Formats: sequence, structure tokens, C-alpha cells
Amino acid sequence: MNIRVGFGYDVHQLKAGEDFFLGGIKLEHHKGATGHSDADVLIHTICDAILGAANLRDIGFHFPPTDPQYKGIDSKELLLEVMQLLRSKKYELSNIDCTVVLQEPKVNPVIPKMIHVLAECMSIDEDQISIKATTSEKLGFEGREEGVSAYATVLIYQS
Repeated sequence: MNIRVGFGYDVHQLKAGEDFFLGGIKLEHHKGATGHSDADVLIHTICDAILGAANLRDIGFHFPPTDPQYKGIDSKELLLEVMQLLRSKKYELSNIDCTVVLQEPKVNPVIPKMIHVLAECMSIDEDQISIKATTSEKLGFEGREEGVSAYATVLIYQS
């Protein structure tokens, strides 16, 4: 059995009046993430971790921010394509462990919903996804509510 690990990291700026998508759901908040797509930092991080584990480069290579077809795209569509790429190499996902760093809004109450949406999108069990949230204790760009970051580690296998 071939087992591989992948790591992902992403960051997006927060701006007043923007929609805030995180983990495939829309959060109610006065600020939202900015980016070429819907700026879902958690999905982008997961995509990068999966792509890295399978030696398939990174999210920017597959979905360049200069390509107009990805302007405003729902990041779940990107994740679907990443899962197709993963499975085309005969890999499956064992588990995902994620951490979101964000001062506000509090995301712990919506983590179960994010897990449900992501598991459905990737056609995996909810038990294969762990999402944790933390603040940066008001330090750095996350603490000043200027941005959001996320980290993800994935384990994939090929039998």
C-alpha cells in the first residue's frame, strides 16, 4: 500500500461588505474574505494539501487566479475537481485534519455543518474530516481581523 501525506496553507484578506465563505458554507459576518474565487480559505487549504500529497502541484497551478473562468467560482467546484484528479491517480483520502485561524466570527458552532458539506462534496465519511478553530489571541493579521488563515494535513493511500 502506498501512503502519502500532504500539507496545505492559505490566507485571505478580510474586507467589510464581502461575503464570507468558509468550509463550503456562508457565514454571517460584517467582513468577508476576498479573492479571485469565493475565497474559501479552508477549501483552498484542503485542495493544496490533497494536491501536494498526490504530487499534483498546487491549487494555483490548476486554477490560476488570472483565469477568468474561476472568477467568483464556488470553491466546492474546485474541490470536486481536485478529488477527481486524486482518484485519477488511484488514490483515496484517508483523513483530513484542519485548523482555521480567525478572530471573528466564532466558527466552532458551524463546524459540524462544514464537515457535513465537505464530506458530501468529497464523497467521504464525515468521520474522515477534523476541523478545529482558534484565534491568534488578537496577535497578527488574524488577531487584528484583517485576514483569515487555514492549515490542513491529509493522508492519502493507494492500494
